[in-house]
Amino acid sequence: MLVLLASIFVVHIATVIMLFVSTIANVWMVLNNGTGSVGLWKNCTSTDGCSDSLSYGGEDALKAVQAFMILSIIFSVISLVVFVFQLFTMEKGNRFLLSGATMLLCWLCILVGASIYTHHYADGPQSHQGYSFILTWICFCFSFIVGILYLVLRKK
Repeated sequence: MLVLLASIFVVHIATVIMLFVSTIANVWMVLNNGTGSVGLWKNCTSTDGCSDSLSYGGEDALKAVQAFMILSIIFSVISLVVFVFQLFTMEKGNRFLLSGATMLLCWLCILVGASIYTHHYADGPQSHQGYSFILTWICFCFSFIVGILYLVLRKK
């Protein structure tokens, strides 16, 4: 049981770190010729550096993606803190229920944010997905697995 808890804790920390990286980094889409990339916050080119002027920066869809990605980070960190708190204070049966629920809220926020970005921006004819976009979908899988494991472990 201790090894399982430790491994879930490590995967949860890795998910939090990857969520931070995927949200902060400006490599959601990369131009096919490799001269630039676009993120949630900036547009970067190899010649001019990064600028705050996104061609679609004022769109509500991008603002929704930014909001949901920030919410997913917040829920993931809250879930990690609650997990550590519940590990030492709660009795069996109630343990990990709140941390599992908040991790599933994180999963839902990642799902909504990444889906909106995929629908609106990920089909550029001269670009392909960058590592931030891929990390987001990996975090989607990890957060679902960790959330379900927390809910299953509450019975142990």
